[in-house]
Amino acid sequence: MHIQEAELFEQRIKPPKAVRRLRVGLKSSYQWHPRWREGGVQALASRGPSRSRCRLSLRCLEKPVVYLQQGPAAHGWVEDQVWTAARVTTLIGRKFHVS
Repeated sequence: MHIQEAELFEQRIKPPKAVRRLRVGLKSSYQWHPRWREGGVQALASRGPSRSRCRLSLRCLEKPVVYLQQGPAAHGWVEDQVWTAARVTTLIGRKFHVS
């Protein structure tokens, strides 16, 4: 996506128009534009995924898998059997007291 954004910047297309063409956030486009101006396409190269450190101890890392295999109903969600990100977050918070 960054390469396409750079191509649009090279054509002197401003960030608001670029976001409509590429369907990206305006904030991202405004952050990329000055980086592109200073360093070209290379400055827009991906820096890899940003990750926060895991807050579970090593001995706790296997337990969430067991809980997820038990299914949502086993943990109070009886209306359907779908794990959502919000439910997994809640489950981890309840079981391990971390967010």
